[in-house]
Amino acid sequence: MEITEHIKYLAIEGQLLADTAERAGTGAPVPTCPGWQVRDLLRHTGMVHRWATAFVTEGYTSYQPAAGEPDLDGGELLDWFREGHGRLVTALTEAPDTLECWAFLPAPSPRAFWARRQAHETAVHRVDAQAALGPGAARTPEPEPAFAADGIDELLCGMHAREKSRVRTPEPGVLRVRATDTGDVWSVRLSDQAPRVERTAEGPADCELSGRAAQLYLTLWNRPPADATTVTVSGDERLARLWRETSAVTWS
Repeated sequence: MEITEHIKYLAIEGQLLADTAERAGTGAPVPTCPGWQVRDLLRHTGMVHRWATAFVTEGYTSYQPAAGEPDLDGGELLDWFREGHGRLVTALTEAPDTLECWAFLPAPSPRAFWARRQAHETAVHRVDAQAALGPGAARTPEPEPAFAADGIDELLCGMHAREKSRVRTPEPGVLRVRATDTGDVWSVRLSDQAPRVERTAEGPADCELSGRAAQLYLTLWNRPPADATTVTVSGDERLARLWRETSAVTWS
């Protein structure tokens, strides 16, 4: 997926997140993030947006800590979030392809990394904001197939390829992920080490998750959609349960 497409999705998802959060109210609980209210969601995502913007605009070549979350609420918090999101979109749009700065996942370039990472960071948290609306509330469309498949790829081949991944088991196995609408397939080799992922359907698998890319995307991020039953689990359900229980990505 091209950088311009990631920036497009970042812009759309951030606007949807803010609008949905405003509908829900900053005091509404966020079921997909136990213990959080919408205000926590906005503070966290807004902090991450500003943190990412600093690398892009300042060209930091080593890790820099985030500035922290603001003590804002209500309309002031929403304005703060929208301002920071807009700055990030502008920074990535205007950044040159030759941008040099720190990144924490392999990517064709730092600009490509930050555009992709922030597009998916924002999309997942937009889903959290929607969860705060409660059952029966009108929902925006699910992620488009190509974007969802790209997000699965980033999660499996990027986020969980790191040594900090907690998805480990003393009993090795292969978890296969198959997007039925895009044709993408990943084989995730699980062991007592960090997962190893191959973009292939070759070889046996102990467990397979299959379904449309958007539903797999949300399920693998532990934000299963209401119709998550359309994600089919076949084989050793132990591996699906292992993923569900240990794959949470936390800010640290």
